[in-house]
Amino acid sequence: MKLFFTLITLVFIVFAIPVEGQVKVGASNLEAVLGLLSSKHVGIVANPASVVGNRGVNIVDTLIRRGVQIKSIFCPEHGFRSFAEAGQLIPNRVDSITKLPVISLYGKKKRPSQEDLTGLDIVVFDLQDVGVRFFTYISTLTYVMEACAGSGIPLVVLDRPNPNGFYIDGPVLEKEFTSFVGLHPVPVVYGMTIGEYAKMVNGEKWMSGGTSCNLTVIPLENYNHSTLYELPVKPSPNLTTQNAVYLYPSLCFFEGTRVSVGRGTLFPFEIFGHPEMKGFSFEFIPESIPGMSSRPPFEGVLCRGLDLRHFYEARPKMFGRLNLSWLLMAHKDMGGGPDFFTDYFDKLVGTSTLRKQMLDGKTENQIRLSWQPAIEAFKKIRAKYLIYPE
Repeated sequence: MKLFFTLITLVFIVFAIPVEGQVKVGASNLEAVLGLLSSKHVGIVANPASVVGNRGVNIVDTLIRRGVQIKSIFCPEHGFRSFAEAGQLIPNRVDSITKLPVISLYGKKKRPSQEDLTGLDIVVFDLQDVGVRFFTYISTLTYVMEACAGSGIPLVVLDRPNPNGFYIDGPVLEKEFTSFVGLHPVPVVYGMTIGEYAKMVNGEKWMSGGTSCNLTVIPLENYNHSTLYELPVKPSPNLTTQNAVYLYPSLCFFEGTRVSVGRGTLFPFEIFGHPEMKGFSFEFIPESIPGMSSRPPFEGVLCRGLDLRHFYEARPKMFGRLNLSWLLMAHKDMGGGPDFFTDYFDKLVGTSTLRKQMLDGKTENQIRLSWQPAIEAFKKIRAKYLIYPE
C-alpha cells in the first residue's frame, strides 16, 4: 500500500512539471519563418511577450537581425515594448530601438487600415494568448485577418501554447452581446491555440462579409492540449503569475460587478474583495501602481475578501473548469440583489442568462448544466480546426 501511494505521488509530480522548456513555439522555427518572409516587405503584430528563445529576445529584433525587411509594427492592447494598463489607449509612435513606425490597434482604431497595409507583402502575427474569450488578442487577430483579406495580403500566425488549453468551459457568447471582449460564439474558455483559433475564424467565415484570408500557421512542436505550459513572460500587466493566468477565466467575471479583483495590489486576479463584504477575513487596500493600475477600484479603502494566491499551485488540471462558487459566494455575501452587477457584466460574460440565473438563486450545478448543449455544439466546430492532439 505504501509503495502504491509512493508511485501515485511520483506520477503526479512528473505530470505537474511544466514542460515549457520542451515546447518549441512557432516563432522559434526560424527556418520556416524566414523562408516565408525572404525578400518581402513585412508588417508584424507583436508585443513584449512576443519573445524567441531562452534569452527572451523580441521577435521583431530577431527577424531584423536575420535580414527580414520589417516595414511596420502593429501593437495590440497594452502596447509593444512595454506594457500599458488595461484599457489605456495606445498612441502611434516610432520604436526607440528599430526606429520603425508602431501603429496602434488599441487607440483611435482597433484594426489596420488599408493605408497601413500599403506597401506590405505579408503580415506576421505573434501574440501570446491565454485562451479566454474576453482577453482581447483574439479580437485583434480577427481584425487583422479581415484587413489582410481586404487587401489580399497573406497572414502568417506564429503559434504559441494556450496555458488554459486543457479544458473548455463557460457560457457560449450570444450574438446580441458581440463586442471587442467577445466577437465569436465560443465559450469563455475555448481550448485552442491562437493558430487553431485563426483557422476556425477563417473556416467558419466569422469575419465581416464572410471573407477569408490567405492564412499560414507556423505550428508548435512537442505540444498537445494536455500540455502544462508556464508562460516565460507575463502576457499582460495584471497577469503577473501563472496562478493568475489559471484564475483569470473565473475571477474576470468580477470585472462586471462591484467587487475588486485586486487591481491596485501586487497580486491582481489572485484575490477578490469589497469594503462591504462581511463573511471573509482576508484584507487588502488597493493603491495606485504605475504600469499596473492607476486609480483602481476602492483606492485607499480597506477591502475584505478571499486570497487565492496559492490555489492552483502545481495542480491546474485538477481544476479543469471555471470556478463559479466564488462569484456566487460573493453575490450572496453582498445581499444577492441586482445592484451586485454593473452594466458591463452581460457583455463580459456574453449572455444575460448567468445574471438572471444568479438572481433566481440557481445553484452552480444548475448553471453549469445549462451551458452544456452550446459547449457540445462548439466542440464539434472546434474539432475541425485542431492542429494538436487532445
